[in-house]
Amino acid sequence: MSIESIALQGTRSQKTLAASLHSRLLDVRKDRIRESLFDFNNEAHRLEFVTTVRGIDFINDSKATKVNATWFGLESMNRPVIWIVGGVETNTDFSQLRDIVKEKVKTIICLGKDKHTIVEAFSDIIDDISESESMDEVVLRAYYRANKGDIVLLSPACASFDMYENYEARGEAFKRAVAEL
Repeated sequence: MSIESIALQGTRSQKTLAASLHSRLLDVRKDRIRESLFDFNNEAHRLEFVTTVRGIDFINDSKATKVNATWFGLESMNRPVIWIVGGVETNTDFSQLRDIVKEKVKTIICLGKDKHTIVEAFSDIIDDISESESMDEVVLRAYYRANKGDIVLLSPACASFDMYENYEARGEAFKRAVAEL
């Protein structure tokens, strides 16, 4: 099996393959392992594949309300990312994301109450950074900035309470906006 062909990507794919080898040692059948690796679906709002529109993948990682969770989401991307980020930051240290953002992100679109903090944190390393007022506007802006093969990733690194009841509601708003494209 190729590491690129399994459902989980990034460092998690390496751990998945290690677990597969362990499963073989326990005499789990190869076809069962292969089936579980290819068919695995993440839980809702955690690196949840939404759809592909004209060659652009949309991924909902709304559950990533902390910098660490967003780092893992960005790290798992293997193509250029249009990153949707923002909300209410709670003593968030965005500097922890600078290296991964510089490596993976081509565009940042900020949403929410503390979007100005995000602009300040990344405007010196990302040329294409903007602010939006609604999820519909964010998704439309991301779509028009993306090229075929790019990934639009909602991974906010912030709480949702400025605009939504919780991260689930924010993720559902993202999915609805994507469905309208």
